[in-house]
Amino acid sequence: MSIFDVLSLFGGLALFLYGMSVMGDGLAKTAGSKLEQILEKLTSTPIRGVILGAAVTAVIQSSSATTVMVVGFVNSGIMKLRQAVGIIMGANIGTTITSWILSLSGIQSDNIWIKLLKPSAFSPVLAVIGIVFLMFCKSSKKKDIGGILLGFTVLMFGMETMSGAVAPLADIPAFTSILTMFSNPILGMLAGALLTAIIQSSSASVGILQALCSTGSVTFGAAIPIIMGQNIGTCVTALISSVGAKKNAKRAAVVHLYFNIIGTVLFMTCFYVANAFLHFGFLNSAASAAHIAVVHTVFNILATAVLLPFNRLLEKLAIITVKDDTPELGTSEELAFLKHLDPRFLEKPGFAVAQCTDVISNMSRLSKKTVDLSLDMLEGYADTNMEEVDRLENIIDRYEDELGTYMVKLSSKELSFEDSQKLAMGLHSIGDWERISDHAINIAKIYEKMQHDKMKFSDKAIAELRVYTRAVHDIVELTALAFQGNDLVLAARVEPLEEVINSLNAVIKKHHIKRLQKGKCTIELGIALENLISNYERVADHCSNIAAILLQLPSDSFDTHEYLGKIKQNENIEFQAMYRMYREKYSI
Repeated sequence: MSIFDVLSLFGGLALFLYGMSVMGDGLAKTAGSKLEQILEKLTSTPIRGVILGAAVTAVIQSSSATTVMVVGFVNSGIMKLRQAVGIIMGANIGTTITSWILSLSGIQSDNIWIKLLKPSAFSPVLAVIGIVFLMFCKSSKKKDIGGILLGFTVLMFGMETMSGAVAPLADIPAFTSILTMFSNPILGMLAGALLTAIIQSSSASVGILQALCSTGSVTFGAAIPIIMGQNIGTCVTALISSVGAKKNAKRAAVVHLYFNIIGTVLFMTCFYVANAFLHFGFLNSAASAAHIAVVHTVFNILATAVLLPFNRLLEKLAIITVKDDTPELGTSEELAFLKHLDPRFLEKPGFAVAQCTDVISNMSRLSKKTVDLSLDMLEGYADTNMEEVDRLENIIDRYEDELGTYMVKLSSKELSFEDSQKLAMGLHSIGDWERISDHAINIAKIYEKMQHDKMKFSDKAIAELRVYTRAVHDIVELTALAFQGNDLVLAARVEPLEEVINSLNAVIKKHHIKRLQKGKCTIELGIALENLISNYERVADHCSNIAAILLQLPSDSFDTHEYLGKIKQNENIEFQAMYRMYREKYSI
């Protein structure tokens, strides 16, 4: 084997790993937040978890990525440790799909239809389609598909290059002796675990083993222990990911490790005990790429079938290993929701965008609650309400800070067009929801001061403020519902109501001036009223901004001033009709 063969080997490995990365990223990006979201919708049935874990892993081509996501789910409280066990088992089965794809390269036949099944035959076609999609299509979805096809082609080319580079090893006695050494189950298992731990991908290490099989020198006796070790080595990624996580997240990573270690020990013990009596003749036979895929799949299916009934014991074993020696600091339910912004999810940006959307939706609920509590003070001030408004406002400030930081990190990732739009909407809207809560606490403080100074509005002013308060309450509720459900019909109703609120503001000011001129109102009450209705109007303004962002999302434009100017034109019949309806409903 010459130096050029060595260079070809490492070059092929580099292409193989890069192709796998590009293809996996492209698949995850194309799926966006939809594919990974099914992991959240689990029942308590372990079998359902296994099926879903296998399906997701088969699509994103990485058991490590699935397990890391599961660690993140458990850490953020989205998923219980019990649910995670099934997902982890399924991920081990799903990852075997890669070895089956790679095994197609070993097909030998003169039949043209069978030849077409070989990746070397159809990969060039996929490459041409992929480059056309990538360079000439404007649709981001098609560009992502093009990336997947090119990633697959590069992966297969890397596999072919590795196979060609190691072909001369078949004639080197030293290479054969090394593989004979790996026939020792313990050494073979350690070698497989070490290789997989270094490159952090069992699919990639299995691919390397399949490439070595092309020499004809890799026997079943050498391959089987290596495959066992590869399943253990893949646990390293999840274990690294769990560093610094909460205890249950660490336990999820430990479950992954125990599942593979126990499965490997059981499989190897049973297999070699049986071999001692039955003397399997195939152990000295050369293994092919397809044989590696079979062993890889059979092991993972058998391990899952044997250990799935004992999933509770695996959970208990993980709890015993990662003990509750120190209690974790508690936090409010609202702040606990921020754990959904787990840094692990940044590696799967589509799901991270979905998590951001969920957290912002919860932020909108908190902002609405803050406004409701403040507006209720018109009918009677209460210290408990004031304390709750102040508490919620501080929490919403935390939401804005952590969401902003997380989404800025997320913006540097590769996102689909749809997810990019959602992220842009989130970045635009969090400031408005935070400002709504700021105005809510301003309103509450005005009522607090009036209570302290024993000030009270006239009956006429209170009657007008009740109408105004109802309108502000309704616009916040309308905006929150539209935002949480991405409902464009509801969003279109916000701006006409905001215009009516502006009119109410002007009318109340006008009536206040008349009362002031007649001596029916004091300067102090006038200042309080002016500050109050000013904050009411600001709340409505921010609702208008959020609704405009929602309505502009499909056009990929976030120029709210230009948009609002257009819809307020007289020729907009729908806008005018809704405006008249709201003007009658909230008349003073």
